[in-house]
Amino acid sequence: MCLFDVGFEKFEMPKQGYDQMDGAAVGGAYQTDNGGNDSPMSFEEIERPPLRHVDKYVRAECPCIKTTRYTISLMTCLGFIISFGMRCNMGMAKLQFENGSVKYNWTVAMESAVDSSFFWGYLVTQVPGGFLASMFPANRIFGTAIAISAFLNLLVPGAMMLHPTVVILVRVLQGLVEGVTYPACHGIWRFWAPPLERSRLATMAFSGSYAGVVIGMPMSGILTGSISWHAPFYFYGVMGLIWYCFWLWLSFEKPRQHPTISVKELKYIEKSLGESVQLPMPTIATTPWRHFLTSMPVYAIIVANFCRSWNFYLLVLYQSAYLKHSFDFRIEETGLLGALPHLLMTIIVPFGGMLADHIRKSGILTTTNVRKLFNCGGFGLEGLFFLVVAHATSPMGAVTALTLGVAFSGFAISGYNVNHLDIAPRYASILMGMSNGIGTIAGLICPIAIDHLTRGQPKSCWSTVFTIAATVHLVGITFYAIFASGELQPWAEPTVEEQRAWDPVGSGYEKETTFNDAGDGGTAPGLMDPTAQINATKTVSYGAVQQHVANNPFAYPNAISEETVQPEARDTYLHGNPTERTY
Repeated sequence: MCLFDVGFEKFEMPKQGYDQMDGAAVGGAYQTDNGGNDSPMSFEEIERPPLRHVDKYVRAECPCIKTTRYTISLMTCLGFIISFGMRCNMGMAKLQFENGSVKYNWTVAMESAVDSSFFWGYLVTQVPGGFLASMFPANRIFGTAIAISAFLNLLVPGAMMLHPTVVILVRVLQGLVEGVTYPACHGIWRFWAPPLERSRLATMAFSGSYAGVVIGMPMSGILTGSISWHAPFYFYGVMGLIWYCFWLWLSFEKPRQHPTISVKELKYIEKSLGESVQLPMPTIATTPWRHFLTSMPVYAIIVANFCRSWNFYLLVLYQSAYLKHSFDFRIEETGLLGALPHLLMTIIVPFGGMLADHIRKSGILTTTNVRKLFNCGGFGLEGLFFLVVAHATSPMGAVTALTLGVAFSGFAISGYNVNHLDIAPRYASILMGMSNGIGTIAGLICPIAIDHLTRGQPKSCWSTVFTIAATVHLVGITFYAIFASGELQPWAEPTVEEQRAWDPVGSGYEKETTFNDAGDGGTAPGLMDPTAQINATKTVSYGAVQQHVANNPFAYPNAISEETVQPEARDTYLHGNPTERTY
């Protein structure tokens, strides 16, 4: 059985060929079902985009994944693996500089500037990234950002040989392009994620952030130790460009635009999302900024993102230095041991997403309580184990506490990190940009603070570093537990004007459609509600072999009188009483 052999959620819907249809292609289009009026395509053919040249030879799908939406999720995960793997390259290169094989006499201020320069650019494009994902195809925004960052990663070794200022410039550019990845990812799930699969699809994609550290730390350490400090930069740069080629082949903005998606999956996604995806995308003018700034659930997400970002970047940038300075591990060992906590977290993140969805669907807890339980539980356990790390005296104790703390924090991703889609799905990419932008401030402050704490006393200072990390999580737990929500906010509902913008026919339906039959009760004289007239029917028997579907405007039984197909037989050979028959 395939790991990604996932089925479809069971929604209440008519069974007239809807669930049973596999979607055979006929003349470039797919046959529609004969289902009821709940089907989004009951009275129209599903127009499919033409096959690209490559699709005629190889279908745009992964062989072991039967559903297209999980193919998109897997490719997004791989993109994050490459993105976060590139962020591990600089930390391993700096450890190589400390060994004396390469000499770069950087001051503390210059080293802090190089470490934090990525986040300068990363902060700037968070909110603009949300609007870019609304204005342009989110999948193209995401893929192009990873590809450009990978190309810039190839330039870092040459920049380091020139001057630290050039390194800072390249890393600022990397931050600028990668700043749009998280908002764009939320833009992708706006069209691809059914509501009851949001947690699992989003966490599967976001788990690439942690898998990237799992692979990036040991890979960078091995390449640096066995080849040179240049090797990790070239390796990840090339891998990012190769990934981009596959992303262009496999990803599409919407299910409707995918040339080889099954009609069953297409209808399932569009049916579950309903009419929300047809609403116009928000613009700067239509975005409810005042509600954003006065909504406590939004602030709860922002605070949680800041707290998580502080501890995540602490581990990504300084975990290897902590193990080397405190317990004298070699560079290769710091990479392997540093990857272990993130390996467990990579497993727990998608598992937590599936568990959260199961609890929501079963009705055990409300969405609000699920988000609070997973977020506060993950933060609390990580903060507790950070206190153990702060007072650890043995390598085994420190590595064990780090591993368990980081692993359990994976449950928090099913809390704050998908909460945007709960409270305001239309504005999820913009809210993700806002919250991740504030979280990026932690990435700016953290390197500066820790560089000054650890300079000159690399062993004794780490207790203070991890105690601060535990305190940060405590603040996040308290704020999120009080103010978080998992319910759709009133300001996130579409206005009447917005509904008319995308459905002008529906809004004027009753004005433009009239029937001359007398009204009943609540309707005006001479008019009858169109839906009531269509549905208030008797059985259509003339020329019909089955009951017409509801809301079929071509079935007017009141205008069709019942007639016999042929005159009643009255011959005297077989009919009549015995005295009347003739033989």
